Amino acid sequence: MKAIYFEGYGEADVLRYGDQPNPELKPDQVLVAVRASSVNPVDWKIRQGHLLPVTGLSFPKIPGRDIAGDVVEIGAAVTRFKPGDKVFGMLSDGLGGANAELAVLAEEVAAHMPPSLSYQQAAAAPLAAYTALQGLRDEGGLQPGEKVLINGASSGVGSFAVQIAKALGAGEVTAVVGAKNVELAKDLGADHVINYKEHDFTADKDRYDVIFDAVATSTYSASKDSLRAGGRYVTTVPNPKDVISGPASLLTEKKMKAVWAQARGSDLALIGEWLEAGNVKPLIDKSFPLADTAEAHRYSEEGHAVGKIVLVVE
Repeated sequence: MKAIYFEGYGEADVLRYGDQPNPELKPDQVLVAVRASSVNPVDWKIRQGHLLPVTGLSFPKIPGRDIAGDVVEIGAAVTRFKPGDKVFGMLSDGLGGANAELAVLAEEVAAHMPPSLSYQQAAAAPLAAYTALQGLRDEGGLQPGEKVLINGASSGVGSFAVQIAKALGAGEVTAVVGAKNVELAKDLGADHVINYKEHDFTADKDRYDVIFDAVATSTYSASKDSLRAGGRYVTTVPNPKDVISGPASLLTEKKMKAVWAQARGSDLALIGEWLEAGNVKPLIDKSFPLADTAEAHRYSEEGHAVGKIVLVVE
């Protein structure tokens, strides 16, 4: 199969497009002909070696975790899928493998693609939507009627978080974005929008039940006074400035949590229901051919993508 791979950590130019062995199919997995994948910030952080204790020194590595495509073969224990089914999901081992013509997906974390979605739309969803859902519901403990702020609401995770907060019943959603994305945040369903260049949300005291930092540009230390009593601050990446105050927050009424997306079939089914109903819509910034994944990584690293970056597999 053709795939994107790298044989050593480094900048985007370490990525190669070429032949790699087909993945081995286990009894509880489905083999998928990938039609679309995506680029998430974690992909280039892995490529740069930031997660080396987890990813190790075994090469070559194929990046990517999100896939949408067609089942071409099923493992002996698989019962929910058959060849020809359209599926989507996130590879669950955390090491990648999605940016290729073929990938294997465990049955328990795979889902049928919502019929109304394209492959590209479906591939844009899993990791970012998981992060938003699990960050808000599980780590943030968001309850119906509560007030939530999404920092970085135009990002891949943030754009899902605004919509998922509403789907979970948030009473008020405030989006923090740059000036050019104010109208976009309103279209996503935000009740209030803050242009971060004009106003620092941390100046608003005792306002939010949950602050979800989708881009990890704030800190718990700076944000905690904006939380109401019993409020929760959730981040996608803990800030070094919170190395003391973050753990210490567990002893206070205002908690700090971090979210690391977990592949869960039940969560993906719920996300699929929202996608099909139109309650949640993928926001795609740019699409790149699979062979141009290095360019897609560079674009992601600039930090200006509005929504998701998708890879198209011909």
